[in-house]
Amino acid sequence: MKIRIIGIPLDLGAGRRGVDMGPSAMRIAGIAKRLRDLGHEVIDEGDITVVTPEALKVEDPKLRYLPEITKSVTRLANSVTEIMQTGDFPLVLGGDHSIAIGTIGGVARHLKKQQKKLGVIWVDAHGDMNTHQTSPSGNIHGMSFAAILGKGAKELTGIGGDEPKVEPENSVLVGAHNLDGKEQNLIKEAGISVFTMADIDRRGIYDVMSEAIEIASKNTDYLHVSLDVDALDPIVAPGVGTPVRGGLTYREAHTTMEIIANSERLCSLEVVEVNPILDVKNTTAEVAVELVESAFGKRII
Repeated sequence: MKIRIIGIPLDLGAGRRGVDMGPSAMRIAGIAKRLRDLGHEVIDEGDITVVTPEALKVEDPKLRYLPEITKSVTRLANSVTEIMQTGDFPLVLGGDHSIAIGTIGGVARHLKKQQKKLGVIWVDAHGDMNTHQTSPSGNIHGMSFAAILGKGAKELTGIGGDEPKVEPENSVLVGAHNLDGKEQNLIKEAGISVFTMADIDRRGIYDVMSEAIEIASKNTDYLHVSLDVDALDPIVAPGVGTPVRGGLTYREAHTTMEIIANSERLCSLEVVEVNPILDVKNTTAEVAVELVESAFGKRII
């Protein structure tokens, strides 16, 4: 496989600084070399230029830094579309989770031209299903899943095309364990499938991910995975944008990515919310890179 890495050091969508250093941390952890060692061709395209919040003023507290985020993720969408047009695999390193609007927008635009459909698996402690009308913070990283489903501000929903990028029946949230009340209602109304940590505790990660793949793959052609590293327990991944106790174990996370790899449907992947400021000796970036290796075929034997 020919993998092209794009970094997008964006933290304008988050409420805490630091995830802008995530792409660099994962590069320091050796992501390109590790993927080459698996036999893949890897080209690092560098980073998309992003303005820092210190140089900006919040115009709308319900959609913090909307103009700048829209510009950055639109550039990302264009880059992802270009990569897919060449038949290569886009691997996007964030940055906060608002970048998913650009990644998925770019993937869906390309697939629409090919008359193909996309399924999405969103691995996250949070739902990211708020809109500017419900968000308690105005942080756009908490609106990204809603935006790709066509819900929220038109500036966000229109990136990569005006239509929803994925159908609710092919959208799956895995690992949720921190949802606010309004967001719970939005998730139910949207009709996406949700597997909480309680589901994983009861059923086991293998059964949950097998069903998640089945849902995301039904009547679709390809699969996008959006991996927010805060889905992992902070004991495993302490350096994340919004840590929440009770997340995936190290082995559960690897099993998740291994099952995704076995589906042979993966066409794009992003890894977000690595925050080196909160990390210990780049541990979280190392874990994130190891999970990417599993997604690209690394096995114990």
